[in-house]
Amino acid sequence: MGEGRAYAGGVSTEPALTTPAPARPRRRPLLSPRVRAWVIAGVSLLGGYLISTARQAVVRPPLVVGQDAVPPSGQDTARVTLENVGGPVIDIRPAQGEADTLLVFYPGGLVRPQAYEWLGRALAARGVQTVIPAFPLDLAVTGIGRADGLIAQYGQGKRVVIAGHSLGGAMAAQYAASNADALAGLILMAAYPAGNVSLKDRTLPVLSLLAERDGVAAPDDVRGGLERLPEGTTLTVIPGAVHSFFGRYGPQKGDGLPTVTHAQAEEEILNAVQDFLTGLK
Repeated sequence: MGEGRAYAGGVSTEPALTTPAPARPRRRPLLSPRVRAWVIAGVSLLGGYLISTARQAVVRPPLVVGQDAVPPSGQDTARVTLENVGGPVIDIRPAQGEADTLLVFYPGGLVRPQAYEWLGRALAARGVQTVIPAFPLDLAVTGIGRADGLIAQYGQGKRVVIAGHSLGGAMAAQYAASNADALAGLILMAAYPAGNVSLKDRTLPVLSLLAERDGVAAPDDVRGGLERLPEGTTLTVIPGAVHSFFGRYGPQKGDGLPTVTHAQAEEEILNAVQDFLTGLK
């Protein structure tokens, strides 16, 4: 029997009445099909860009020598080889005779070592052997102590100078702060010691090169870094030069506008480095 409903004096057999549930309003989509298509396309493009950027950072270009390394003078008197000493390294030494100085050069951040090959080739004519290591991700911060193995391999019987450009210079300064007794000098190119690094109490000769039109390593910051360098540090301004003129890797985002040619700046850089090395004991 069907369910009844009670009433006074008995039970009714009339079916109970139920109230129908209210109809739910239809929800409108938050985005129209056209807008959704644009959003999906934008997300896909952004994802592709991020993947491409990450890949470029992780997979660095090949290490190739000799492609853009003619010294400013045009006279090439160097022998250049790719070697492996705790990782890839460009070894640049005089074509004739033995070197009396070893220059260990730390490249700038994300810059391939061959960008500084021009300097090593030019210095080879002065009896200098230059070794430029490649770091993981091209960041010297990943191997500040890399100079240890290079000095052990190449520095026997030579005076040793460590140098670096930009981030590489900051890491070279950090290395020098802990190993000053093993070094004859430090060269900083558009660089300065980190705020927690000081060589103030060292007697190490230091050359600091400042690019006058640098838009990456601000000239005031480079000058301020002198407070954490030994007394007697030589500050040399490269007139009209910009941050990227220390290497051969093309224009750099955020850099200044030069008022001299790249070749003119290289001549000034080379002369300053040669004078500094000549003055070392």
